[in-house]
Amino acid sequence: MAKHHLPPLPSDADLRRLIHFSAGDGRIWLAGQRMVLIHAAALGALRKELMESVGPQQTRRYFTRAGFAAGERDAALARQIRGKSSLYDMFAVGPQLHMLEGAVQVTPLRFESDVQTGHFQGEFRWDHSWEAEVHKRDFGVQEVPVCWMLIGYASGYTSAFMGRPILYKETSCVGCGDGHCHIVGRPQEEWPDAEELASYFKPESLLSTIQDLQTQVESLRQEITPVDNKSALIGQSEAFKAAYELLRTAAPTQVTVLLAGETGVGKERFARALHALSSRADKPFVAINCAAIPHDLIESELFGAEKGAYTGSQANRAGRFERADGGTLFLDEIGELPLQAQAKLLRVIQEGEVERLGSTQSRKVDVRLVAATNQDMEQAVREGRFRADLYYRINVYPVLIPPLRERHDDIEPLAQSMLERFALLHNKPRPMLTDHAFDAMRNYAWPGNVRELENLVERAVILSKPNQAVDARDLFPGMTPPLGASVNPQGELVHRRASTMDCQSLLDQIQNCGEGLDGLERALLQEAVSRTKGNLSAAARLLGLTRAQLSYRLGSKPGREDPQP
Repeated sequence: MAKHHLPPLPSDADLRRLIHFSAGDGRIWLAGQRMVLIHAAALGALRKELMESVGPQQTRRYFTRAGFAAGERDAALARQIRGKSSLYDMFAVGPQLHMLEGAVQVTPLRFESDVQTGHFQGEFRWDHSWEAEVHKRDFGVQEVPVCWMLIGYASGYTSAFMGRPILYKETSCVGCGDGHCHIVGRPQEEWPDAEELASYFKPESLLSTIQDLQTQVESLRQEITPVDNKSALIGQSEAFKAAYELLRTAAPTQVTVLLAGETGVGKERFARALHALSSRADKPFVAINCAAIPHDLIESELFGAEKGAYTGSQANRAGRFERADGGTLFLDEIGELPLQAQAKLLRVIQEGEVERLGSTQSRKVDVRLVAATNQDMEQAVREGRFRADLYYRINVYPVLIPPLRERHDDIEPLAQSMLERFALLHNKPRPMLTDHAFDAMRNYAWPGNVRELENLVERAVILSKPNQAVDARDLFPGMTPPLGASVNPQGELVHRRASTMDCQSLLDQIQNCGEGLDGLERALLQEAVSRTKGNLSAAARLLGLTRAQLSYRLGSKPGREDPQP
């Protein structure tokens, strides 16, 4: 028996040499086997169609069997390529081919094997599973693991390598919200649920089961279709779900809701969703931004005014409270209300009556109040900028809306919805976003939250060209494509160099500037900041740095001061 203490995976140079791109006849070869490059999104579309037509169990069976067949074929290469290597290096052909084929990043955690006795125990960590990403993108976070094709590949490869049935089980999965995927493999008979696991590798006629699946399909479609389209909220992250569940719980009641969160997180959208889910949905929804109206006009806007109540008041006018009677009044940026208006607002909330400016007559109003703020209201109370009694009145049911940087799983569905909306608005074809673009968006900090994403997507739609996907560089100007692999003239897969610049010319510039490499760096920093008109975030993207890295470099260079925007 050979037990390995998990040395690093061997070099994959021998495997990369087996991959040949034959552009002349449109074929790709891997050690004599024809391969096909296919979009992960296309496989995802197939997966989604199968899920909706034949159900999750049959879809899982199809993908598992397809992966199993691919793994069996790759296993045939192991001894052919590394027949004189150690057992561990020989077995590593499968995981390394899986990575080269773009399926998943594999990190071995445990490997025990004895081909003669058939003993096998294996554990592997998976990162960047295409299957988990695609499934979660289409169906949200799942209760059970979803890397069906990848599990099939691992089982098919190891079974063929060991010469006996070896089955894997996924014990954690990105599709379930875990940080990475984790798989465990052992002989089939050592699994207590071996019969259930093995069932996914057996062929089964669709015709013999289609009638039984019809009821399940209808049930599945109902589960996939959003119940509350009228709420117009999009999200599937745990942080979003928690906030949305609080909203749904409050909707049937009359409780005053305080929406808190950073600027741009979508507080008004949450307020409109609350109204749409409530019994007041067929009544008015009236919104007012307390920060956008001058202090001397805010009271008349809220409570109304009689003719002649103030200079310029030429007629009786109902305020926002009266206009929202029977429905919902949304007070955005309530922390900006002047103290005098706060006192009158408190009375309206307590009495359910509003009195117009210049009038002595009170009018009954039935209004559901929803307030929003991006301020620390407790701090505002301590500093005397906000009345404590009013704060306690509006803070009955607080809902914190998380920032977009804590909702990575929501970025892609939000962007897709915005693409559709802005394409219709600007009368343009709906563009596609590349995987690199989505990856860049997931890794961006989003200081402006959903509003910034909205602006970025609208700009991408306006600048998009027909039949051309929107890449990360279109969204974030100055961003460079990720380093990866390319094809040389001989059709071999080779790693792309980090830079294609003329190094000889660059070295001449360093010598001529008289200040060496530090001088050249200072010049590059100055040029980037100047080109972006002092916008450090944009300059950092131009240089391929984070804003913090750029700030550090600007501050650490002798004689260099931070630029003024």
